[in-house]
Amino acid sequence: MTSHHDERRLDRRAFAKLSALGLSVAMVGIPGVTRAESGIASQPEAFTALRGKSLNIGILIFPDMDQIDFTGPFEVLSRVSDAKVYALGARPGPFRDHRGMILTPDMALADAPPLDLLQVAGGPGQQALMHDAPVLNFIRAHVATGKPLFSVCTGALICGAAGILKGRRATTHWSALDLLPYFGATPVRERVVIDGNIVTAAGVTAGIDGALTVAALLRSDAAAQKIQLDIQYAPDPPFHAGTPETAPQDVLAAVTTAYRPLTEARLATAREIAKELGVAVPL
Repeated sequence: MTSHHDERRLDRRAFAKLSALGLSVAMVGIPGVTRAESGIASQPEAFTALRGKSLNIGILIFPDMDQIDFTGPFEVLSRVSDAKVYALGARPGPFRDHRGMILTPDMALADAPPLDLLQVAGGPGQQALMHDAPVLNFIRAHVATGKPLFSVCTGALICGAAGILKGRRATTHWSALDLLPYFGATPVRERVVIDGNIVTAAGVTAGIDGALTVAALLRSDAAAQKIQLDIQYAPDPPFHAGTPETAPQDVLAAVTTAYRPLTEARLATAREIAKELGVAVPL
């Protein structure tokens, strides 16, 4: 019979063997396993100049937004060393996201501290902010400082309405990607796009990818990788229907149809703003 003492000794031996195996993989490598490498080619000075400094990060939230545009990046950005993250309400809270989750801002935009990074989330409620002068002026004023800005999903449309995407490469949710030229931006069908001091992420869950990119730019690749491991961000979905290119045609048709009323409303708004910005309306 194995004693309790022997079991503990065996556990320690097993742990030691696993630790040694992990160390040998990290140092030597095995076929099919490679060490993490940076996929971030661009290193804008607006981000890297903040390395080693205390940070104030503000995330714009609002009624009828998509909460994961906020909560997904928050999981990452709240783990950035020596950084404080504030939820900034475009409206007094609490309020609900478009699926019913209650969100409570820390403060109003007018009460925000000087920010080193501003994140703009998206979701259906974005439409109500496209002509909101206080919100758009807040975004413009932040970008005018040269500090970094990070948009998620259709938060890019709000940024576009603020006029800060003119001449920029950007991305957004696939259903709204074709609207970016109305704001003078070049649409890029990628999950994360870096253009100077602005990082844009595609739809919804892409905000986590974007936040990890931002974390790497603000701190280091290793810091972002530690956060990724901490939150066990290793997507392995049961389906590969996450983009229009990979989704079955019937699925794409159904989701596109469901989006149509919102897409048409967004298009009408984009045309209005294109005129205000002096952007030639795409044919």
